[in-house]
Amino acid sequence: MHVFITGGTGLVGSAVVAELLANGHTVLALARTESSAKAVEAVGAKALRGSLSDVDTLRVGAGQADGVIHLAFANDFSSADAVAQAVAQESAAIATLGAELVGSDRPYVVVSGTPYVPGRPSVESDPTSTEGPVGGRGVAVAAALDLASRGVRSTAIRLPRTVHNQGNGGFAGLLTTIARGSGVSGYPGDGDQRWPAVHALDAAVLFRLALEKAPAGTVWHAVADEGDAVREIAAVIGRRLGLPVEPVATQTFGPLGPIFATDQPSSSTHTREALGWNPTHPSLLDDLENIQP
Repeated sequence: MHVFITGGTGLVGSAVVAELLANGHTVLALARTESSAKAVEAVGAKALRGSLSDVDTLRVGAGQADGVIHLAFANDFSSADAVAQAVAQESAAIATLGAELVGSDRPYVVVSGTPYVPGRPSVESDPTSTEGPVGGRGVAVAAALDLASRGVRSTAIRLPRTVHNQGNGGFAGLLTTIARGSGVSGYPGDGDQRWPAVHALDAAVLFRLALEKAPAGTVWHAVADEGDAVREIAAVIGRRLGLPVEPVATQTFGPLGPIFATDQPSSSTHTREALGWNPTHPSLLDDLENIQP
């Protein structure tokens, strides 16, 4: 299958590109910069120069592909306005790619986040979250899934709060960055809230499986660790960096503070059984041991 992918040089995207190429697919990757283009070409993919806001380029990429995987997102959480702009840009891109695939029965894999469900781990049948700072992403993903009724084999992979590799990535990676800057490995609230996680290489396998065989309109959870207590995550980060581990104000984490403070475990039992997905790479707590002081 010839696959067009956005976000192909990110932590998750680079793993997905490698997974696709290793399993006989060819890849055309959207590349915003010359360095990104060289990075995807170095691993055997082809590059299509353009940005997520360039709708004409998105149409070109999707138009010549047998399937599309959308991963790109402007990960700017510096302010509420920056988050809103990133969500708006991505929503327009998701709609553009989906419109190009209508009536073709080609696969379209989009990315979302595992939802928050009070009192229990979220499951694949729970509705996509449409509230909060990034709720607009859920609205766009729901619209993409609705394209199943218009001849698109659209599916959504819900990523957990931390997708990691070599101790980097996701919410845990943000905790590490903040700890380096503040001198404290902090956590909001009492730290008992749980965050689900997955290794990027395991997530990449699920993206491939969804592309190859997931039915239209379906949702899948890329969750390997159902939920690690944030205090435990912060403890490993503090030990690796030689910093004190302490509770800090929720406001420390900016627009994401309320999400950081929420207990949000998630299950992938259905995903594993239905698609035969079996995570094999290190857990988050083990992978955080790779953090360098």
